[in-house]
Amino acid sequence: MPIKKEHVAEVVAEASQKMSDPNYSAVLVGGFAQGQTPITQFVSAHEPELGGADAIINVIFHAALIAQCYARGQGRSARIVSFDDLDRAAGGDTMALLEKTQPFLHGFIEENVQQAEAKRLLALIALAMDR
Repeated sequence: MPIKKEHVAEVVAEASQKMSDPNYSAVLVGGFAQGQTPITQFVSAHEPELGGADAIINVIFHAALIAQCYARGQGRSARIVSFDDLDRAAGGDTMALLEKTQPFLHGFIEENVQQAEAKRLLALIALAMDR
């Protein structure tokens, strides 16, 4: 079931407000990394393609916001993603598939992420969360 545009907009607006707190992003990334270890390890394994630790943290930050969108849209916590979930979601053009299945999450990634590899990984993560 597609996440509604309003849910994505609410999560983004709340994150924008909270960014004034210097600890917000660290707490968000840390909590997500603890709860979604396979995603964190998967993203970290792509460090050479992403270009360093800052890029890894940026992808994990956006993945945490995507998880919040799923939680808001489904009325419950986002599911814990396994390595098998990531493998199943890895085939084909992840951004094109995400655009068809979760258009507003696709738009969120397009609008907020610059690097092509980061977009691809975030789309894959969003697809894995959707299964």
